[in-house]
Amino acid sequence: MGKLTFKAYFDALREGKLLGLRCKACGEVTCPPMSVCQECGADELEVVEMKNSGVIKTFTVIHVAPAGLEDEAPYVVCEVETDDGPWLVGRLDLKPEEVSLELVGRKVTITGQELPPERHYPDKERRVVPLFKLA
Repeated sequence: MGKLTFKAYFDALREGKLLGLRCKACGEVTCPPMSVCQECGADELEVVEMKNSGVIKTFTVIHVAPAGLEDEAPYVVCEVETDDGPWLVGRLDLKPEEVSLELVGRKVTITGQELPPERHYPDKERRVVPLFKLA
């Protein structure tokens, strides 16, 4: 069984690589990492490098951020259907005042964005989130 830890997933994302898990039973790709295929439930998975592209399916502007992230608001979060199939949630590299409904259906490239540690967990290392940029 392929092993893809969250640490390895986020380390690769930090370097601009999007990793997923291809199911040996049905061929579907699961991302972010899970212990079983999200399509058929099989646990025979292999690590694959995915295409760093997809299409915006929906988005929202976060005006009131979760505790510890208040300094980051407002920011744009969107859900993207990757070209390999899985849907990912992450940040969109646009200012809130630049968003419009025309974003839905737009192509994006996918990379990682490193953010400072959360204020409530200062001893943790910097965190990485998926970052989408308009293609």
